[in-house]
Amino acid sequence: MMKIKNLFKSKLMLFCIQILSLIVSLSISNYKLQIEFDPSASEQQFIIQFLANLILYNNSFGFVYINLTWIIVSLLPILIFSDYKKAYSMNLTTFFFPNFFFYVFYWRYSETYFNALFTTFIIRSILLGITIASTSIALSLILKFIKSSKTNTNVEILEQIEQLNTTECPKCGTKFDSIPKYCFNCNSLITNELGENGGK
Repeated sequence: MMKIKNLFKSKLMLFCIQILSLIVSLSISNYKLQIEFDPSASEQQFIIQFLANLILYNNSFGFVYINLTWIIVSLLPILIFSDYKKAYSMNLTTFFFPNFFFYVFYWRYSETYFNALFTTFIIRSILLGITIASTSIALSLILKFIKSSKTNTNVEILEQIEQLNTTECPKCGTKFDSIPKYCFNCNSLITNELGENGGK
C-alpha cells in the first residue's frame, strides 16, 4: 500500500514540475496565441487564453516553440522511468490536463468560436500529442539502449578482471578464483614471493 502511495506522490510531483516548467517557459518567452471569444466570455478569457498558450499555435514559430517546449518538458519522465510506456503515459497525462480544461472552458463560455475553430484546434492538439508520444518512446528506447551498452561493457570489464585473477595449479589442475601461494588440494607452490607462477 505504501509503495502505491509513494508512486502516486512521485507521479503527482512529476506532473506539478512539468506544468510549472511550462508556465515558467511561457513567462520567460512571453509566447501568446491570440484566440477569439464570444462577448459573454469576458470573465473567463484569462483562464482560457492561458490554457491555449500551453497547447496551441497558429504559425510556424508557434509550432516549433510549442513542440520544443513540450519535448523538453517530456525529458523528465524519460530520464526517471526506464520503461518507455511509463514515460509516454506520464507525458500524455500531463498533456491531457491543459487540453481537457481548455476545450471544456472554451466550449462552455465561448460556444460560437469554439464551434468555428474546434476542427483546427483539435487537429493541432492531436499532432502535438503524437509528437510528444513518439518523442517519449524514441528517446526512452535510445536511453535504454545506451544504458544497456554501458552495462554490457561493465560486465565485459568485470569478466576480464575475473579472468586475470583466475589461476590453475600446474600440478593437479585445481582452479582458483584468486592467486594463492599454495594449492589447497596438493599443497604445491603456485606463486612465489614475486607473484610468479610456481609452475613456470
